[in-house]
Amino acid sequence: MDQKLTEISQIGEFGLIDRLTSDLKTVNESTLRSVGDDCAVLSYPKTDVLVSTDLLLEGVHFDLTYVPLKHLGYKSAVVNFSDIYAMNGRPRQITVSLGISKRFAVEHIEELYSGIKLACQIYGVDLVGGDTTSSRQGLVISITAIGEAEHSKVVSRDGAKDTDLICVSGDLGAAYMGLQLLEREKFASAGQKDFQPDFSGKEYLVERQLKPEARKDIIEELDKAGIVPTSMMDVSDGLSSELLHICKQSNTGCRVYEDRIPIDYQTALMAEELNMNLVTAALNGGEDYELLFTVPLHCHDNVSKIPGIKVIGHITKPDLGCALITRDGTEIPLKAQGFNHMAPVEETK
Repeated sequence: MDQKLTEISQIGEFGLIDRLTSDLKTVNESTLRSVGDDCAVLSYPKTDVLVSTDLLLEGVHFDLTYVPLKHLGYKSAVVNFSDIYAMNGRPRQITVSLGISKRFAVEHIEELYSGIKLACQIYGVDLVGGDTTSSRQGLVISITAIGEAEHSKVVSRDGAKDTDLICVSGDLGAAYMGLQLLEREKFASAGQKDFQPDFSGKEYLVERQLKPEARKDIIEELDKAGIVPTSMMDVSDGLSSELLHICKQSNTGCRVYEDRIPIDYQTALMAEELNMNLVTAALNGGEDYELLFTVPLHCHDNVSKIPGIKVIGHITKPDLGCALITRDGTEIPLKAQGFNHMAPVEETK
């Protein structure tokens, strides 16, 4: 028999907050006061403070048909950490605010929080506050991340220069293929009571979609190598989209080489199985949360020695535009075809 679930109304907002946060312990010196007061108190006397906020809506950014709540909590936190790393910083604190509909019990929110807490534990981040309220439709998650970076090492999107090398960490397109796989199995399960999804041989794709990781390791390796990128972003909306952002804000062009784009074997197999263009998926898939950055040409040897980083092209003068160089040498203009956060969404029936 299933465990009886506790309605949130039974314990109230403050009871829920106490239940979710009573075991929190701080690990960062910059956290002076955490959960339990009107405000958290933070201190950053010698560094720049970085702040990033993400809003996630059920039915727009996630589907609870196939996304476990613990994974959702983990991913919600990690994607915010990734934004801080994308500025060459270190995340230190987060606040978490939730809009909760009546179909969620206390135990469901505890499961969500278990993923958030796990992410904080792994990345050394303090959860220092937030808010909860009722939601008329579905689950709403808003997380704000606070981080720090040395003033001279903060990296923005507008610093790329002509002849800089374009680098990317990890591999691209896997998260998008994981989403296609999950959507396919969801469609196949419609109307079937005991349906078992088949992810055999594709576990990496599912993990990349449900449980991405922020590239803390790459930031640490760049620091060890004495390399400060000239510009940087994380790949959340697709490589093409992010590159175009960097080039627009830096007033440059770029050339990216098709045969240098890092793609995992499982991603290639899934693209073939779905009869999808592999390079298009890698360029426009999004949600990989890899780091895309530029470095001066003289850093080539040093950056190439760092495991997990690949040089995929170079920055050009703005009048040359932004293009992909195909395997046969053809230039194709880059277009932003990744996820559009402001695209119309069909209302849930």
